[in-house]
Amino acid sequence: MNLVTGATGFIGNVLVRKLVERGEKVRAFIRTTSDFSVLEGLPVDKAVGNILDIKSLVESFKGVETVYHLAAKISIMPGEEKQTREINLEGTRNVLKACRTSGVKKIVFTSTIHALKEPPLGTVIDESMPYDPENERGEYDRSKAQASIDVLEAGKEGLHTVVLCPTGTLGPCDWRLSAITQTFLDFYNGKMKMAIDGAYDFVDVRDVAEGHILASQKAKSGENYILSGQRVTMQDMFEILTEVTGVRSPGLYIPLWLAKAYCWFTPAYYRISGKTPRYTNYSLCTLQSNSFISHRKASEELGYDPIPINESVRDTFKWFKEVGIIK
Repeated sequence: MNLVTGATGFIGNVLVRKLVERGEKVRAFIRTTSDFSVLEGLPVDKAVGNILDIKSLVESFKGVETVYHLAAKISIMPGEEKQTREINLEGTRNVLKACRTSGVKKIVFTSTIHALKEPPLGTVIDESMPYDPENERGEYDRSKAQASIDVLEAGKEGLHTVVLCPTGTLGPCDWRLSAITQTFLDFYNGKMKMAIDGAYDFVDVRDVAEGHILASQKAKSGENYILSGQRVTMQDMFEILTEVTGVRSPGLYIPLWLAKAYCWFTPAYYRISGKTPRYTNYSLCTLQSNSFISHRKASEELGYDPIPINESVRDTFKWFKEVGIIK
């Protein structure tokens, strides 16, 4: 039996689908507020609980051999540090305790590329980089870094542990419309009149989900792997979007100094409007960060083989049409 925390999230729901397609037994660990409709019709057990409630974890983990721990709070907004740390770090520690109590043999933990200490530009980021729990960029990065360290430490006590670090995830089945997906929709609807220059490494969600399964099958305990895809500049991404949609790319790029000034006001706007946060100091730093990232270890040891990003973008818009997000 496989259990997936965060099963209705972006990576989580795709992972559940892939496990089911392989004929695996799957239990989805969800909160009472989770929208289970994204998994409707799949032969999946449902366990309702909260990673901050260890009793619900222990009960749900009974009979489970492998836990895929994806549940997390992804926040790029200031003012959410306490909740982010509680869910990402204390929640992960609860999951580890429940694994030991319930006799779970293996945990595959979803971290993030930003949990690793970022080297200077010109240095390729790989698994030799240490986790950085003192990262100044934000609590999300710090909490995921410390949680990654805790998971690997648990491996020294007998639990089979693997940590995975995906980059910027995109692709179909993003029911919650993450920042990247919403940017695609804004582009399609002609709402993007200007853009911020920069670059990032993007990876298809289906490759990330497949990487989780490969890690469960092939990785030795105590290993960590980067699940990256392809480094793409924003100009190149807009060219791909234009090719896929036929919509013209924005011709105006905001200077970095103006973008930084603009980001001082965006958190208040997102709180008032309730819209998905996209342009904050955190996201701006991400686009300007070192995005030369290697997935060589995962490819050589696990057989990880990500698809080209233009194919991923094309499939995303195909999915938009299939589910009626666009016509």
